[in-house]
This record gives sequence, C-alpha cells and structure tokens, in this order.
Amino acid sequence: MEGFIKFFGTGGARFVASRQLRSTGGLWFNYKETNLYIDPGPGAIVKIRESRETFEPSDLDGIILTHKHMDHSNDVNILVESMAEGGFKKRGALFAPQDAIGEEPVVFRFVRNYLNDVVPLKEKGRYSIKDVSFRTPVRHRHPVETYGLIFNLNVTIGLIADTRFFDELPDYYRVDYLIINVLRSQPIENHEIIEHLAVGDAKTIITRVRPKTAILTHFGFKMIQEGPDVIAKRLSDETGINVIAACDGMKWEF
Repeated sequence: MEGFIKFFGTGGARFVASRQLRSTGGLWFNYKETNLYIDPGPGAIVKIRESRETFEPSDLDGIILTHKHMDHSNDVNILVESMAEGGFKKRGALFAPQDAIGEEPVVFRFVRNYLNDVVPLKEKGRYSIKDVSFRTPVRHRHPVETYGLIFNLNVTIGLIADTRFFDELPDYYRVDYLIINVLRSQPIENHEIIEHLAVGDAKTIITRVRPKTAILTHFGFKMIQEGPDVIAKRLSDETGINVIAACDGMKWEF
C-alpha cells in the first residue's frame, strides 16, 4: 500500500447537502508523503476533526476543486486557512477551475494569500505536486467549469466528477481504478436541468473502461433511498467488474 483515499463524504447535490442525509465532506487523497483534499463540501472540516483516525489539515499539501458548486467547495476557505495554520504559515497549493477564482469566486481573495500557489485547471492540463502527478483530460458537461481527474501513480486512478454523459466520456478515463460521481438512480429526459450521471451511465462507463475496481460515490436522494450497496452489487453482476459503493468514512487503500 502506497496510498489511500478517505471518503469524508459520499453525498451529493443540494437536497442531500442541505439535509446531510450523507456527509458532503469530499475526499482526502494520500500518496507516499503527499496529501491532497478533493472537493471540500459542507462539513469537510467537521468530519476531519471528528474522525477516529487522526487527520491534520496542516499536513495537506494542496486542495483540488473539480468545480465551484457548493456541495464541492463550501468548506474550501476554512480548509485553506487550516492548511496554513490559521493563515500564519503560508503553504500549499490550490488547483481550481478559473471560474472558481475569477469574477464570482468561491475562494476568497484574502484566503488565497495564505497559499504558495493558485493553479487554474484547464482541459488537457497536466499538474504535479510533490509525489503526485495528475491531469484533467476533458472539460465536463456541467453548468459551471468542471473537470475530472486522472492520477498517474503506482497505478492510475480516475475520478469522474459531475457531468452529464456524452459518448466520448469513457474514452478519457482508461484507468486501473475509477471513482464515479453517480447522483441519479434513473435518467431524466431534460439533461439541461440536472447534468449528472445516472446508474445506466455508470454501467456504460464501467463496461467500456473495464477498470479493476469501480467505486460509486456522490449520491443523490433517490440513490440513497434505493441503496447504493444494492446498486453496486447489481452493477458488479451485470458488468463482471468489481463495483463498490463508497460510504461515509470509508478508507480505500491502493
């Protein structure tokens, strides 16, 4: 084991976030001596501090926002401040789409002064921080600027962030292990209103990519009602791929 992902939150979208039916705290990503936090949504700092296993924000080397929606970015400012030990120790990097730091930013300007670097994400971008290299293969189909991530480590790990499905999407995420944000249990006709993946989309992606393991997360209300574990088991049976549903507090090692 050279790294792990700690799921501090597996809920997604506004109703789950506002009711906290599942936590929306995002992901702690560790590889060797590098610690990154991905999408610190509402409750991230609380879940970190409540964890039985000690996680210290001042150990973070960077924070990544896949996009600026509140269920992914609400706690970014307090987490940057915590990473910088209250703002008294300038450190770390922030990776975020330009519209998260632009005219209507979700990351406050005074908080950015606590960082060593602010790096705008872009389509087909390549980035590195300490032991970790990652890239943003394609801009997603979502109401705000959004990117998924591919980490090139001892294995390749992909994270398909919020998006509606488009036919080329699976081709961008040919990885060993794949994390997929699956908000909806059923598709809807008007994808312009809710541009998120449904279970059928996840099945198509898993079937075409054929990762060693696929992890489902970022569940909406109906997904939680129907049972992510039940859905993951069905997808495993239908695709022949090991599919698991993340749960709050799960630690997945690689």
